[in-house]
Amino acid sequence: MDELDRGILAHLAQDARQSVAVLARRLKVARSTVQARLERLETSGAIAGYTLRLGDAARENRIRATCLLTIEPRSQGAILTRLRSLPEVERVHTTSGRVDLLLQLAATSTSQLDDVLDQIGSLTGVRSSESLIHLSTKLDRAT
Repeated sequence: MDELDRGILAHLAQDARQSVAVLARRLKVARSTVQARLERLETSGAIAGYTLRLGDAARENRIRATCLLTIEPRSQGAILTRLRSLPEVERVHTTSGRVDLLLQLAATSTSQLDDVLDQIGSLTGVRSSESLIHLSTKLDRAT
């Protein structure tokens, strides 16, 4: 990945809806060059997809939480399969700390969040869980 690739990624991280023509103009290269680079970045997996990031107005009625799970050895596959079936589970990360999985959850009410936390805690292979409700976002650099 060279400087042009990093420039394309930086511009798309700010606004993924930019056209190839706009990117080419801003990066001072030919449109065909940007198009070829985008195709290569997509094929190589550097660009996994284009998505929508919800703003505060769209997230107003959502309660977000992090759930920390400690699981039994060799139970990760089965637990991940079950977590995928829960629409409130937005992301699952493995960790290297005292817990095995870090889950990002979103629910429309505290009762819905309570229900999903109960479901997660009762999964076979879950040793323990700890939940943290997100109150406000002070910094968000995610792109």
